[in-house]
Amino acid sequence: MMYITRRETFNAAHRLFRPEWDDEKNSEVFGKCSNPQWHGHNYVLYVTVKGEVDDHTGFVINLKDLSRIIQSRVIERLDHKNINLEVDFMQGRLASTENLAIGIWEQLEKPIQDKGAQLHCIRVEETEKNYVSYYG
Repeated sequence: MMYITRRETFNAAHRLFRPEWDDEKNSEVFGKCSNPQWHGHNYVLYVTVKGEVDDHTGFVINLKDLSRIIQSRVIERLDHKNINLEVDFMQGRLASTENLAIGIWEQLEKPIQDKGAQLHCIRVEETEKNYVSYYG
């Protein structure tokens, strides 16, 4: 089994809050990440796929195909957007990095399978100190 990872970046704003809670409760739970005026991050996304190396191409997946899938299904929909308000696959979800990783997985799993590989891991770095890894 071979693993290959593609790295991408995007910038996005979000706010961690529960609408049924008042500002005081949101601030208590989510701290400065609950700023009613939003805040943003320079995210780093790692998409790891796995599979067998094709005897004819020498690839698990053509990296041009993987890049196009990530760009069209994720980056174009997130970059310079408000995750809470503008990202369709995040509607109805708290805009945490954990939920973002799940949402990204859901956008990529099928198109990657259609190219003959399997999605193995989504890693989203929110800051240089905080990241999540999701394995589906």
